[in-house]
Amino acid sequence: MTRADTDVLGVILAAGKGTRIHPFSERHPKPILPVLGKPLLQHQIECLRDIGVRRIIIVIGHLGFAIVRELGDGHELGVEIEYVDQGQTLGIAHAVGKLEHVIDRPFMLFLGDIFFVHQDLGSMLTMLGRDDVRGVLAVKDEPSTEAIQRNFVVIEDAEGFVRRVIEKPRYPATRVKGCGLYLFDPTFFDAVRRTPRTAMRDEYEITDAIQIFIDDGHRVRTARVVREDLNLSEPADLLDINLRLLGEANLIGRGVQIPPGCTIERSVIMDGAVIEKPIAIRESLVFPGVTVTASHDLSRAIVTDEQVIECR
Repeated sequence: MTRADTDVLGVILAAGKGTRIHPFSERHPKPILPVLGKPLLQHQIECLRDIGVRRIIIVIGHLGFAIVRELGDGHELGVEIEYVDQGQTLGIAHAVGKLEHVIDRPFMLFLGDIFFVHQDLGSMLTMLGRDDVRGVLAVKDEPSTEAIQRNFVVIEDAEGFVRRVIEKPRYPATRVKGCGLYLFDPTFFDAVRRTPRTAMRDEYEITDAIQIFIDDGHRVRTARVVREDLNLSEPADLLDINLRLLGEANLIGRGVQIPPGCTIERSVIMDGAVIEKPIAIRESLVFPGVTVTASHDLSRAIVTDEQVIECR
């Protein structure tokens, strides 16, 4: 369901190099790798558009030209996209700080390498400003300790106000995990500007900025609007995200050529792909315009115009 246009800006951080997702990182920025036939960023843009956000700023860096080429000015997606180059990639808070001169209103912030399965995302907008709330953190109750340790834990009071956030905790004090989706008003930049560079990662952490913001007396709430947050870190993650969202079906793009005798099972075959031989393709992802020349069956594979990546 769409909402009326809102005065909130969208911000998506898409500047990282994504070295762990090699070999994609050589030519394809993580945020535009395909999820169900569309760039990951497009899914996030559509999330923002559907709650009434029409102006979106994308922070770019590594292979930023490829992101601009893919998304353009956003006209075809019904939004207006602007781009800001982060320069050195020194953490999330550093990227947000680069935007202070262009943001003068509340903004919803997405991390560009996570696919979010959300519910009632617009409820975050209704929380901001109510009861003097200046920030809202999307969270989920996470059963996996390991997943919390890779992200950050949120300690809240009985009314749902955030008291502490702890980055990558070794011993999580709660099961409330931050999900990489945030909403702040511009007063947050005062905290960002005073965020120190960490000794452990030599970066400016968003969690440190949030804690400074809370310690300054600003009210921050949690919103349980994320059902799943699927991180895109390694090549197998790209395949697993596609398969998880695909279910038991196939997704066959436009202009795909499939020869007689070829079988497709629970796979994504993107626009313009050509399969030359009558092989079986199972639980695989074929990039657009690729000619599949393999004479053997493919299972749990990603096929690009350069190589076949086995994801066993």
